[in-house]
Amino acid sequence: MTSVTHFGSKMVAQSFTVDLNKPLVFQVGHLGEAYQEWVHQPIASKEGPRFFESDFWEFLTKNEWWVIPLIWLPVVCWSISLSVRMGHTPLHIALMMVFGILIWTLIEYTLHRFLFHINTKSYWGNTIHYLLHGCHHKHPMDGLRLVFPPAATAVLCVPFWNLVKLVFTPSLTPAMFGGGLLGYVMYDVTHYYLHHGQPTSEIPRNLKKYHLNHHFRIQNKGFGITSSLWDKVFGTLPQSKAAGKSK
Repeated sequence: MTSVTHFGSKMVAQSFTVDLNKPLVFQVGHLGEAYQEWVHQPIASKEGPRFFESDFWEFLTKNEWWVIPLIWLPVVCWSISLSVRMGHTPLHIALMMVFGILIWTLIEYTLHRFLFHINTKSYWGNTIHYLLHGCHHKHPMDGLRLVFPPAATAVLCVPFWNLVKLVFTPSLTPAMFGGGLLGYVMYDVTHYYLHHGQPTSEIPRNLKKYHLNHHFRIQNKGFGITSSLWDKVFGTLPQSKAAGKSK
């Protein structure tokens, strides 16, 4: 295995050095096969790195967590109102919303496992992966890059709406879409909280421990964010420390 050596603010892989004091996005591609090892050595600092030289592009990579519900919860309400005006009962709409949230949790798991954790080694493969998810594993406590940029979400909403429209009736489509979008909002807000919140009750405390375990101990398992449901279904539930020691 190619080794990655730390020298202060610099990390050396093969003959290339990543300088953490300079914009990272167009550096990481040069790591080649060493990128996977480098990106999975987290730096637990709340101060994130600079991505781009351009202030404009740098601005687009940063988002406060509260922007997500501020923008998307009105869209969720609008979607629900469409199904209400089409004659569906509150119970029917609630069931469709719950189903939409469940579908989102599967999408969340699938994207995280098969896209965000894809192995790359080419220049552009590493660069795109770093922008998608690698940056989060390298700097997991960077609070301004924990939620998905609204502009990118807006683009992805178009195919998601069309996909829902293909499967469901016109009157059910808005409620299903709203449920999926609400699931996304819950995911992004939960994700931020798991990194920066201090839960006191058992369920969120266990969920925080579960997710940080994915970042700092077993990074190829534990892909669920809002729950461990699909990890249990598909066999990617990480072993507890106690279970590992007993073997």
